[in-house]
Amino acid sequence: MRKIFLLFFVFTLISISPAFGHKLISHDDSHRNFDSALIIPDHKISWAIYENLGIEETKFYTFDAKKGDSFHASIVIPKLDGLENYSPSLILMNDDIYLGNTPTNNIESNVQKFLYEGDYPGNEFYEPFGQVTYWERQEINTIISEDGQYFILVLDEKNQSGKYSLAIGTIEDFSGSDFFTILPKAWFDTKIFVNDYSSLAIGILILLGIPVLISLAILRNKIFIK
Repeated sequence: MRKIFLLFFVFTLISISPAFGHKLISHDDSHRNFDSALIIPDHKISWAIYENLGIEETKFYTFDAKKGDSFHASIVIPKLDGLENYSPSLILMNDDIYLGNTPTNNIESNVQKFLYEGDYPGNEFYEPFGQVTYWERQEINTIISEDGQYFILVLDEKNQSGKYSLAIGTIEDFSGSDFFTILPKAWFDTKIFVNDYSSLAIGILILLGIPVLISLAILRNKIFIK
């Protein structure tokens, strides 16, 4: 019962409170190469992307940036059994290699690889909106060196499969309509991402129950008015 009241409270907060955190980018899991890379609309805005990564798979993302832009990206792992030692590699590169404009002996200057170098399972942080605890992994804080298209690649070089969330940008950007569209969907997507199906089922029941309660209240008022 306490869980039901907590979820109802969360849905209420979605409707009336400002949001803190990342906007979720949904996808169809087709971004498996440079040509199909998932587009990040604005790398300065705070985005999050939930991913399942299989063995020997690579996920591709792309964004446009200007020289001098600050760029932030990070990876976190949901605190789930079996993911305690999971840490995929994070690669940042410009489009010179993709377009074939980089000499072989100059590849390293155009590709930056970021590995997690901390202890396992890692520092934890709790995200209250989705009620999920994550383990922190590596992050990027850098300055864009030149105008152009950039790519982010995430892959696991240890031949492991797992889940991760990729965060991009730092500017929180939510409009009033987002509280009734993007945020509720993000909450449901979060529950699916971390396999929290019990909360998901309760959330669906709450959403289905709201119009029923409203209808009963209207019917009750009509009866008493008569």
